[in-house]
This record gives sequence, C-alpha cells and structure tokens, in this order.
Amino acid sequence: MPSTTYVQSHKGAVSNTTMLKDVLAAQIPALRAEIKELVKAHGEKVISEVTIAQLYGGMRGVKALICDTSLVEPDRGLILRGHPINELTQCLPDDIFFLLCTGRLPSTAERADLQRALAERADVPDYVWDVMRALPADSHPMSMLVAGIIAMQHESVFAHEYAAGTLSTDDYWIATLEDALTLLARMPGLAAGIYRLRFGKGDLIPYDKKRQWGANYAHMLGIPDPSGEFTNLINLYLVLHSDHEGGNVSAFSCATVGSALSDAYYSVGAGLSGLAGPLHGLANQECLAFVLDIRDHFKGVPSDEQLVQYAWDKLNSGHVIPGYGHAVLRATDPRFTAFHEFGKRVCPGDEVFQIVDKMFRLIPDVLKKQGKAKNPYPNVDAGSGALLHHFGMTEVSYYTVLFSVSRAMGMLSQLVIARAMGYPIIRPKSVQTDWVKAQCK
Repeated sequence: MPSTTYVQSHKGAVSNTTMLKDVLAAQIPALRAEIKELVKAHGEKVISEVTIAQLYGGMRGVKALICDTSLVEPDRGLILRGHPINELTQCLPDDIFFLLCTGRLPSTAERADLQRALAERADVPDYVWDVMRALPADSHPMSMLVAGIIAMQHESVFAHEYAAGTLSTDDYWIATLEDALTLLARMPGLAAGIYRLRFGKGDLIPYDKKRQWGANYAHMLGIPDPSGEFTNLINLYLVLHSDHEGGNVSAFSCATVGSALSDAYYSVGAGLSGLAGPLHGLANQECLAFVLDIRDHFKGVPSDEQLVQYAWDKLNSGHVIPGYGHAVLRATDPRFTAFHEFGKRVCPGDEVFQIVDKMFRLIPDVLKKQGKAKNPYPNVDAGSGALLHHFGMTEVSYYTVLFSVSRAMGMLSQLVIARAMGYPIIRPKSVQTDWVKAQCK
C-alpha cells in the first residue's frame, strides 16, 4: 500500500479510506489473474483486421482497445457495465461512478460513503480562482476548465508518491483513485465557478455538504430552480454523458496520456482538450443553434410542411441536419429518448422543445428518402441543448463544460482500471503512404 494514509489538501488532511477503494481492492487480484491467463492462453488469436479505408479513416471500427466500463451497440445504444442506459436514468451520478469503477451499483452505505468522500474533497483551492481571474475575460469556458484542472496538478498524490519512490506497481491504482476522487469532487465547483465568472453571474456559490454531488453542481450554477426540475435535468445529463466506450476522442486521449503514467490531472486535461473539438463535444450547441434558427426563421414553431421543406432546403444546399446520425448507432439513441421524455413531462409548451419534438417525428423520414444517412435517427445532442435553454442556460459555449463534468466519470474510472490492470503504454505502429501503396500491388 502507499506510504501515506491521508491526502494533504489545501484545507488539511482528508481520509483516503473509502468503501469504493475496499471494493476495488477485493476485485482487482482476480481481474489481474484473469487477464494474465487470457493473454497467456490466447495471446496470438487475431480479433481484428484493418483495411486501408480504416487506416486513412481515423481507425474507425478497428478493435484495438479494452474498455470494460461501457459498450455502444448499434441497435441498443450505450450500455454501462451490462446495464442499458435507459435502465439507469433514475440513478444518481454518484451511483454511476461507483458502477463504472466496480461493475455494480452501490449499496445505500456505499453511496453515502462515496458522497462523504466527495464532499470532503470538494472545495476548489483559492489559487485556482486566482488563475481563472487572470485569464482574458473572453476566454472560452473549456480553456478555463482545462487550465483549472492543470493548475491543481501539483496536488497529485500519484505524482508525489511516484516521484518519492513509495509506490509499487501493484498499488498505482490506489494513488490514482485518490486523484480521481479529488478531481471528480472538485469538477462541479470548478465548472460552476467558471459559469459564474465567465458570464457575470455574481459571486461563487460554495459546495453544500448536505447535497449530493450532482445536485451540488446544479446548486452552484445559481440558476433558479423552485420546482427542482433543473436539478433533475443536471443529474440526468451527468448520468447520460458519463461514458461512451474507450475509442472516442476524449476517452482515448485521456487513456493515451495516462498510459505514460501521467497523473489524472494531466490525463483528464488532455481528454477534455479533445472534448472541446467541434467534432466531439460541441455538437449539442450546434444542434441547438439549428433549432433556434428554425424558430427565428418561422417566428415560432413551423408547420409540419414548413419544417420538412426547410430540412430539404438545407440538405439540397449541401448541409447536414445536426443531431441526426451516429458513428456507431443504427437506431434512435436511448439517451435522446431519455431527454425527450423529460422534455415532454417538464416543458411540453416550450417552443424550442416543440421544434425538437417535431423534428423527431419528421426528420428521420426525410433522411431515409434522401438515402445518404446510415442512421437517420436522432442522437443525444439533438435534444439536450433545448432543455438547458428552457431553464435559462442560454450561454451555449458553456455546454461542453457541462458535458465535461459528466465525462470525467468515465475517463477517471477507465484510468483507475487501467492502472489496476497494469496496462502498458499505448504505442501503435504507424506506416507511411508508400508502404500502403506497396501492399496494394
């Protein structure tokens, strides 16, 4: 075990004894033995082939990674540790992190213990706010988030104990779990503080130790929530975006950096830099912008005929319909379904949501008739932005920060597991175009 029995934070000593750690400590030896035996007995078995199209197409579909936390199946969507995502929508985000790490949902006592551990670590250090306030006033919220995470790197338990030589290889995961808990605990406060600083929302709101992790995020954003439904939406958002296999840009970037034994702060900072890209985490704001353009164009909710013609005009001019189609899915994204059901219950009269609902009824048939889309159905981004907009979060450049708080659960759980299993540094072999040409002769 690591030599320390506590984490020395800016506020003082924090216990590193958690039920989550105990559950993982009981599971890991058998999992290590299972993987060792798999590689020993079947290490030469071929499980994937790579085509030239995949080589030049971003390795799309190449089976070359291990990710035990989640799976995306074309006809079922996201599955977290064997649980279809639509079966988890009533869970707390805290439960989901425990599930991703251990493969099972927590007991009541384990949930309370995890919430205690997160609350103990939740206060964002003052020096982080000094960094945030020193950034240009027009900084992108994602730049602020990554800067805040990297600023805290000097507190990494893993980095300190590795440098001190007090960690054995078998115990890398323990120090990594400490970093994961601290970073995850601080993500809501950092993200909410960025929202309030960047968009002039007033003073920072402190973490309420009596609220659970996701509810605290909603609370610290400061958006009025008399009905409690905004908190429900934030919890749902955090659950639905928590993980999505290991091959997406953010998860893969985090895993690659982490495989070099970079600590959780460096690794998650790298992953979130990938999430900030327009082809990854910015999709929800692009979808909302499209819906708002429809509303503004028609001065409200269009008729079915008007919306269909609008869609055809966009497609015929070379544009796509944002929020429709998916790299893996070949059916309606169950995460969209969860958001759609929430909207029908909470804000059925909202014009923006009514357009989203109408698009869901009409756009798939348009795309089927066009014949170019492999999947004509909506993905998660088609509806999430409209719900945030309904509650008054109209600053669309912030939406990816909200995505980041959720996806940190997946990246951190994958990182802990990778350290526990002793996965090696990620180092695929690259080839040159001349070599590819030679293979074609």
